[in-house]
Amino acid sequence: MKLLLVHNRYQISGGEDSVFEAERNLLLAAGHHVDEYVRDNSEIAEYNLWTKTTLGLRTLWAWDSCRELRVLLQRNRPDIVHFHNTFPLVSPAAYYVCHDAGIPVVQSLHNPRLLCPAATSCREGRACEDCLGRSVPWPGVLHGCYRGSRIQSGVVATMLAVHRSLDTWGKRVDRYIAFTEFYRRKFVAGGLPAEKVVVKPHFVAPDPGRRVESGQYAVYVGRLAPEKGVRTLLAAWRQCKDVPLRIRGEGPLLPEVEQFASKAIARVEVLPRLSSDELIGLVKGARFLVLPSEGHYETFGLVAVEAFACGVPVICSRLGALEEIVEDSRTGLHFTSGDAEDLAEKVGRAWTHPTEMAEMGQAARREYEAKYTAKANYAMLLGIYEQALARNSHGNHEN
Repeated sequence: MKLLLVHNRYQISGGEDSVFEAERNLLLAAGHHVDEYVRDNSEIAEYNLWTKTTLGLRTLWAWDSCRELRVLLQRNRPDIVHFHNTFPLVSPAAYYVCHDAGIPVVQSLHNPRLLCPAATSCREGRACEDCLGRSVPWPGVLHGCYRGSRIQSGVVATMLAVHRSLDTWGKRVDRYIAFTEFYRRKFVAGGLPAEKVVVKPHFVAPDPGRRVESGQYAVYVGRLAPEKGVRTLLAAWRQCKDVPLRIRGEGPLLPEVEQFASKAIARVEVLPRLSSDELIGLVKGARFLVLPSEGHYETFGLVAVEAFACGVPVICSRLGALEEIVEDSRTGLHFTSGDAEDLAEKVGRAWTHPTEMAEMGQAARREYEAKYTAKANYAMLLGIYEQALARNSHGNHEN
């Protein structure tokens, strides 16, 4: 199969970039012909006055990306165009180029941008759905949800409103990929056609292998930011002073975390940047991993699946996709989001019942083998491509 993968990279590399690369490598390893069209937000720093002035317009309709994409399609004639991120340099206008060429479109839904101008479904530390299903997401503009700016939020909201009025989301995309059933329901509630939104989780490859011994500490791996529940994590560890905690992450709360660790209130160690192998070793050495997200719905929770692959159970917030991925009392434990006392109670239970946690770790590994391997993911991805091709060949590509 000939494939064109389209992605707009962020200035700071993140999970979307990693997933894009992982799926590209998966398809190449399976023998597919894969071309790429990639824009990078670092380009913006090099823009002249004119290109900076027109950035808002091109967020709505990126004529430069459309022109380049049209040339690629004519030259390579892919069977499928698979979009990852289009914001802001590619824009939804790219779907129209594919439609005009008669090539089906698949769009991965890495974040809730189509539902929320800020792409977080979070405001002031709490989950927010004020813009869900609105033809014009004006609450996001009123509150300046995108980068704290009403002007920039207005640009994103205008892009969403215009393409909703054109029914771009309904007519110009053949299949959407959501990563959990939780988010599939949210996107359908937000207006995407239910028959076009399918669930395919992320995967972990290469297989890191199951750990051999039970871990000797708890671990947190992730961004050090309020919405990740970092302050709740620290508050819980004031009550779990005898449980060693290792933290690996960066973000705005790093100084606060380092200060907490330096006071020796609890046995907390903040780790520097690690290599991939070192990070795997860190997770394998843990008795359990903690994911205390609050105030926003994780789109997937890849770090939880990475822990599963290592045979490590997860203690997570009873919130959104995490609640779906981690089965309470089977592959980990749930606690009430934002409740430090509840988290401390679950940590205490996990630490004092190593045999129970070892059994959960074994169940977590079985969950990985059943759902999150490269082999299983490839079969799901190929099935989605075949659905998009069948839809296009049967004349169902809307005018």
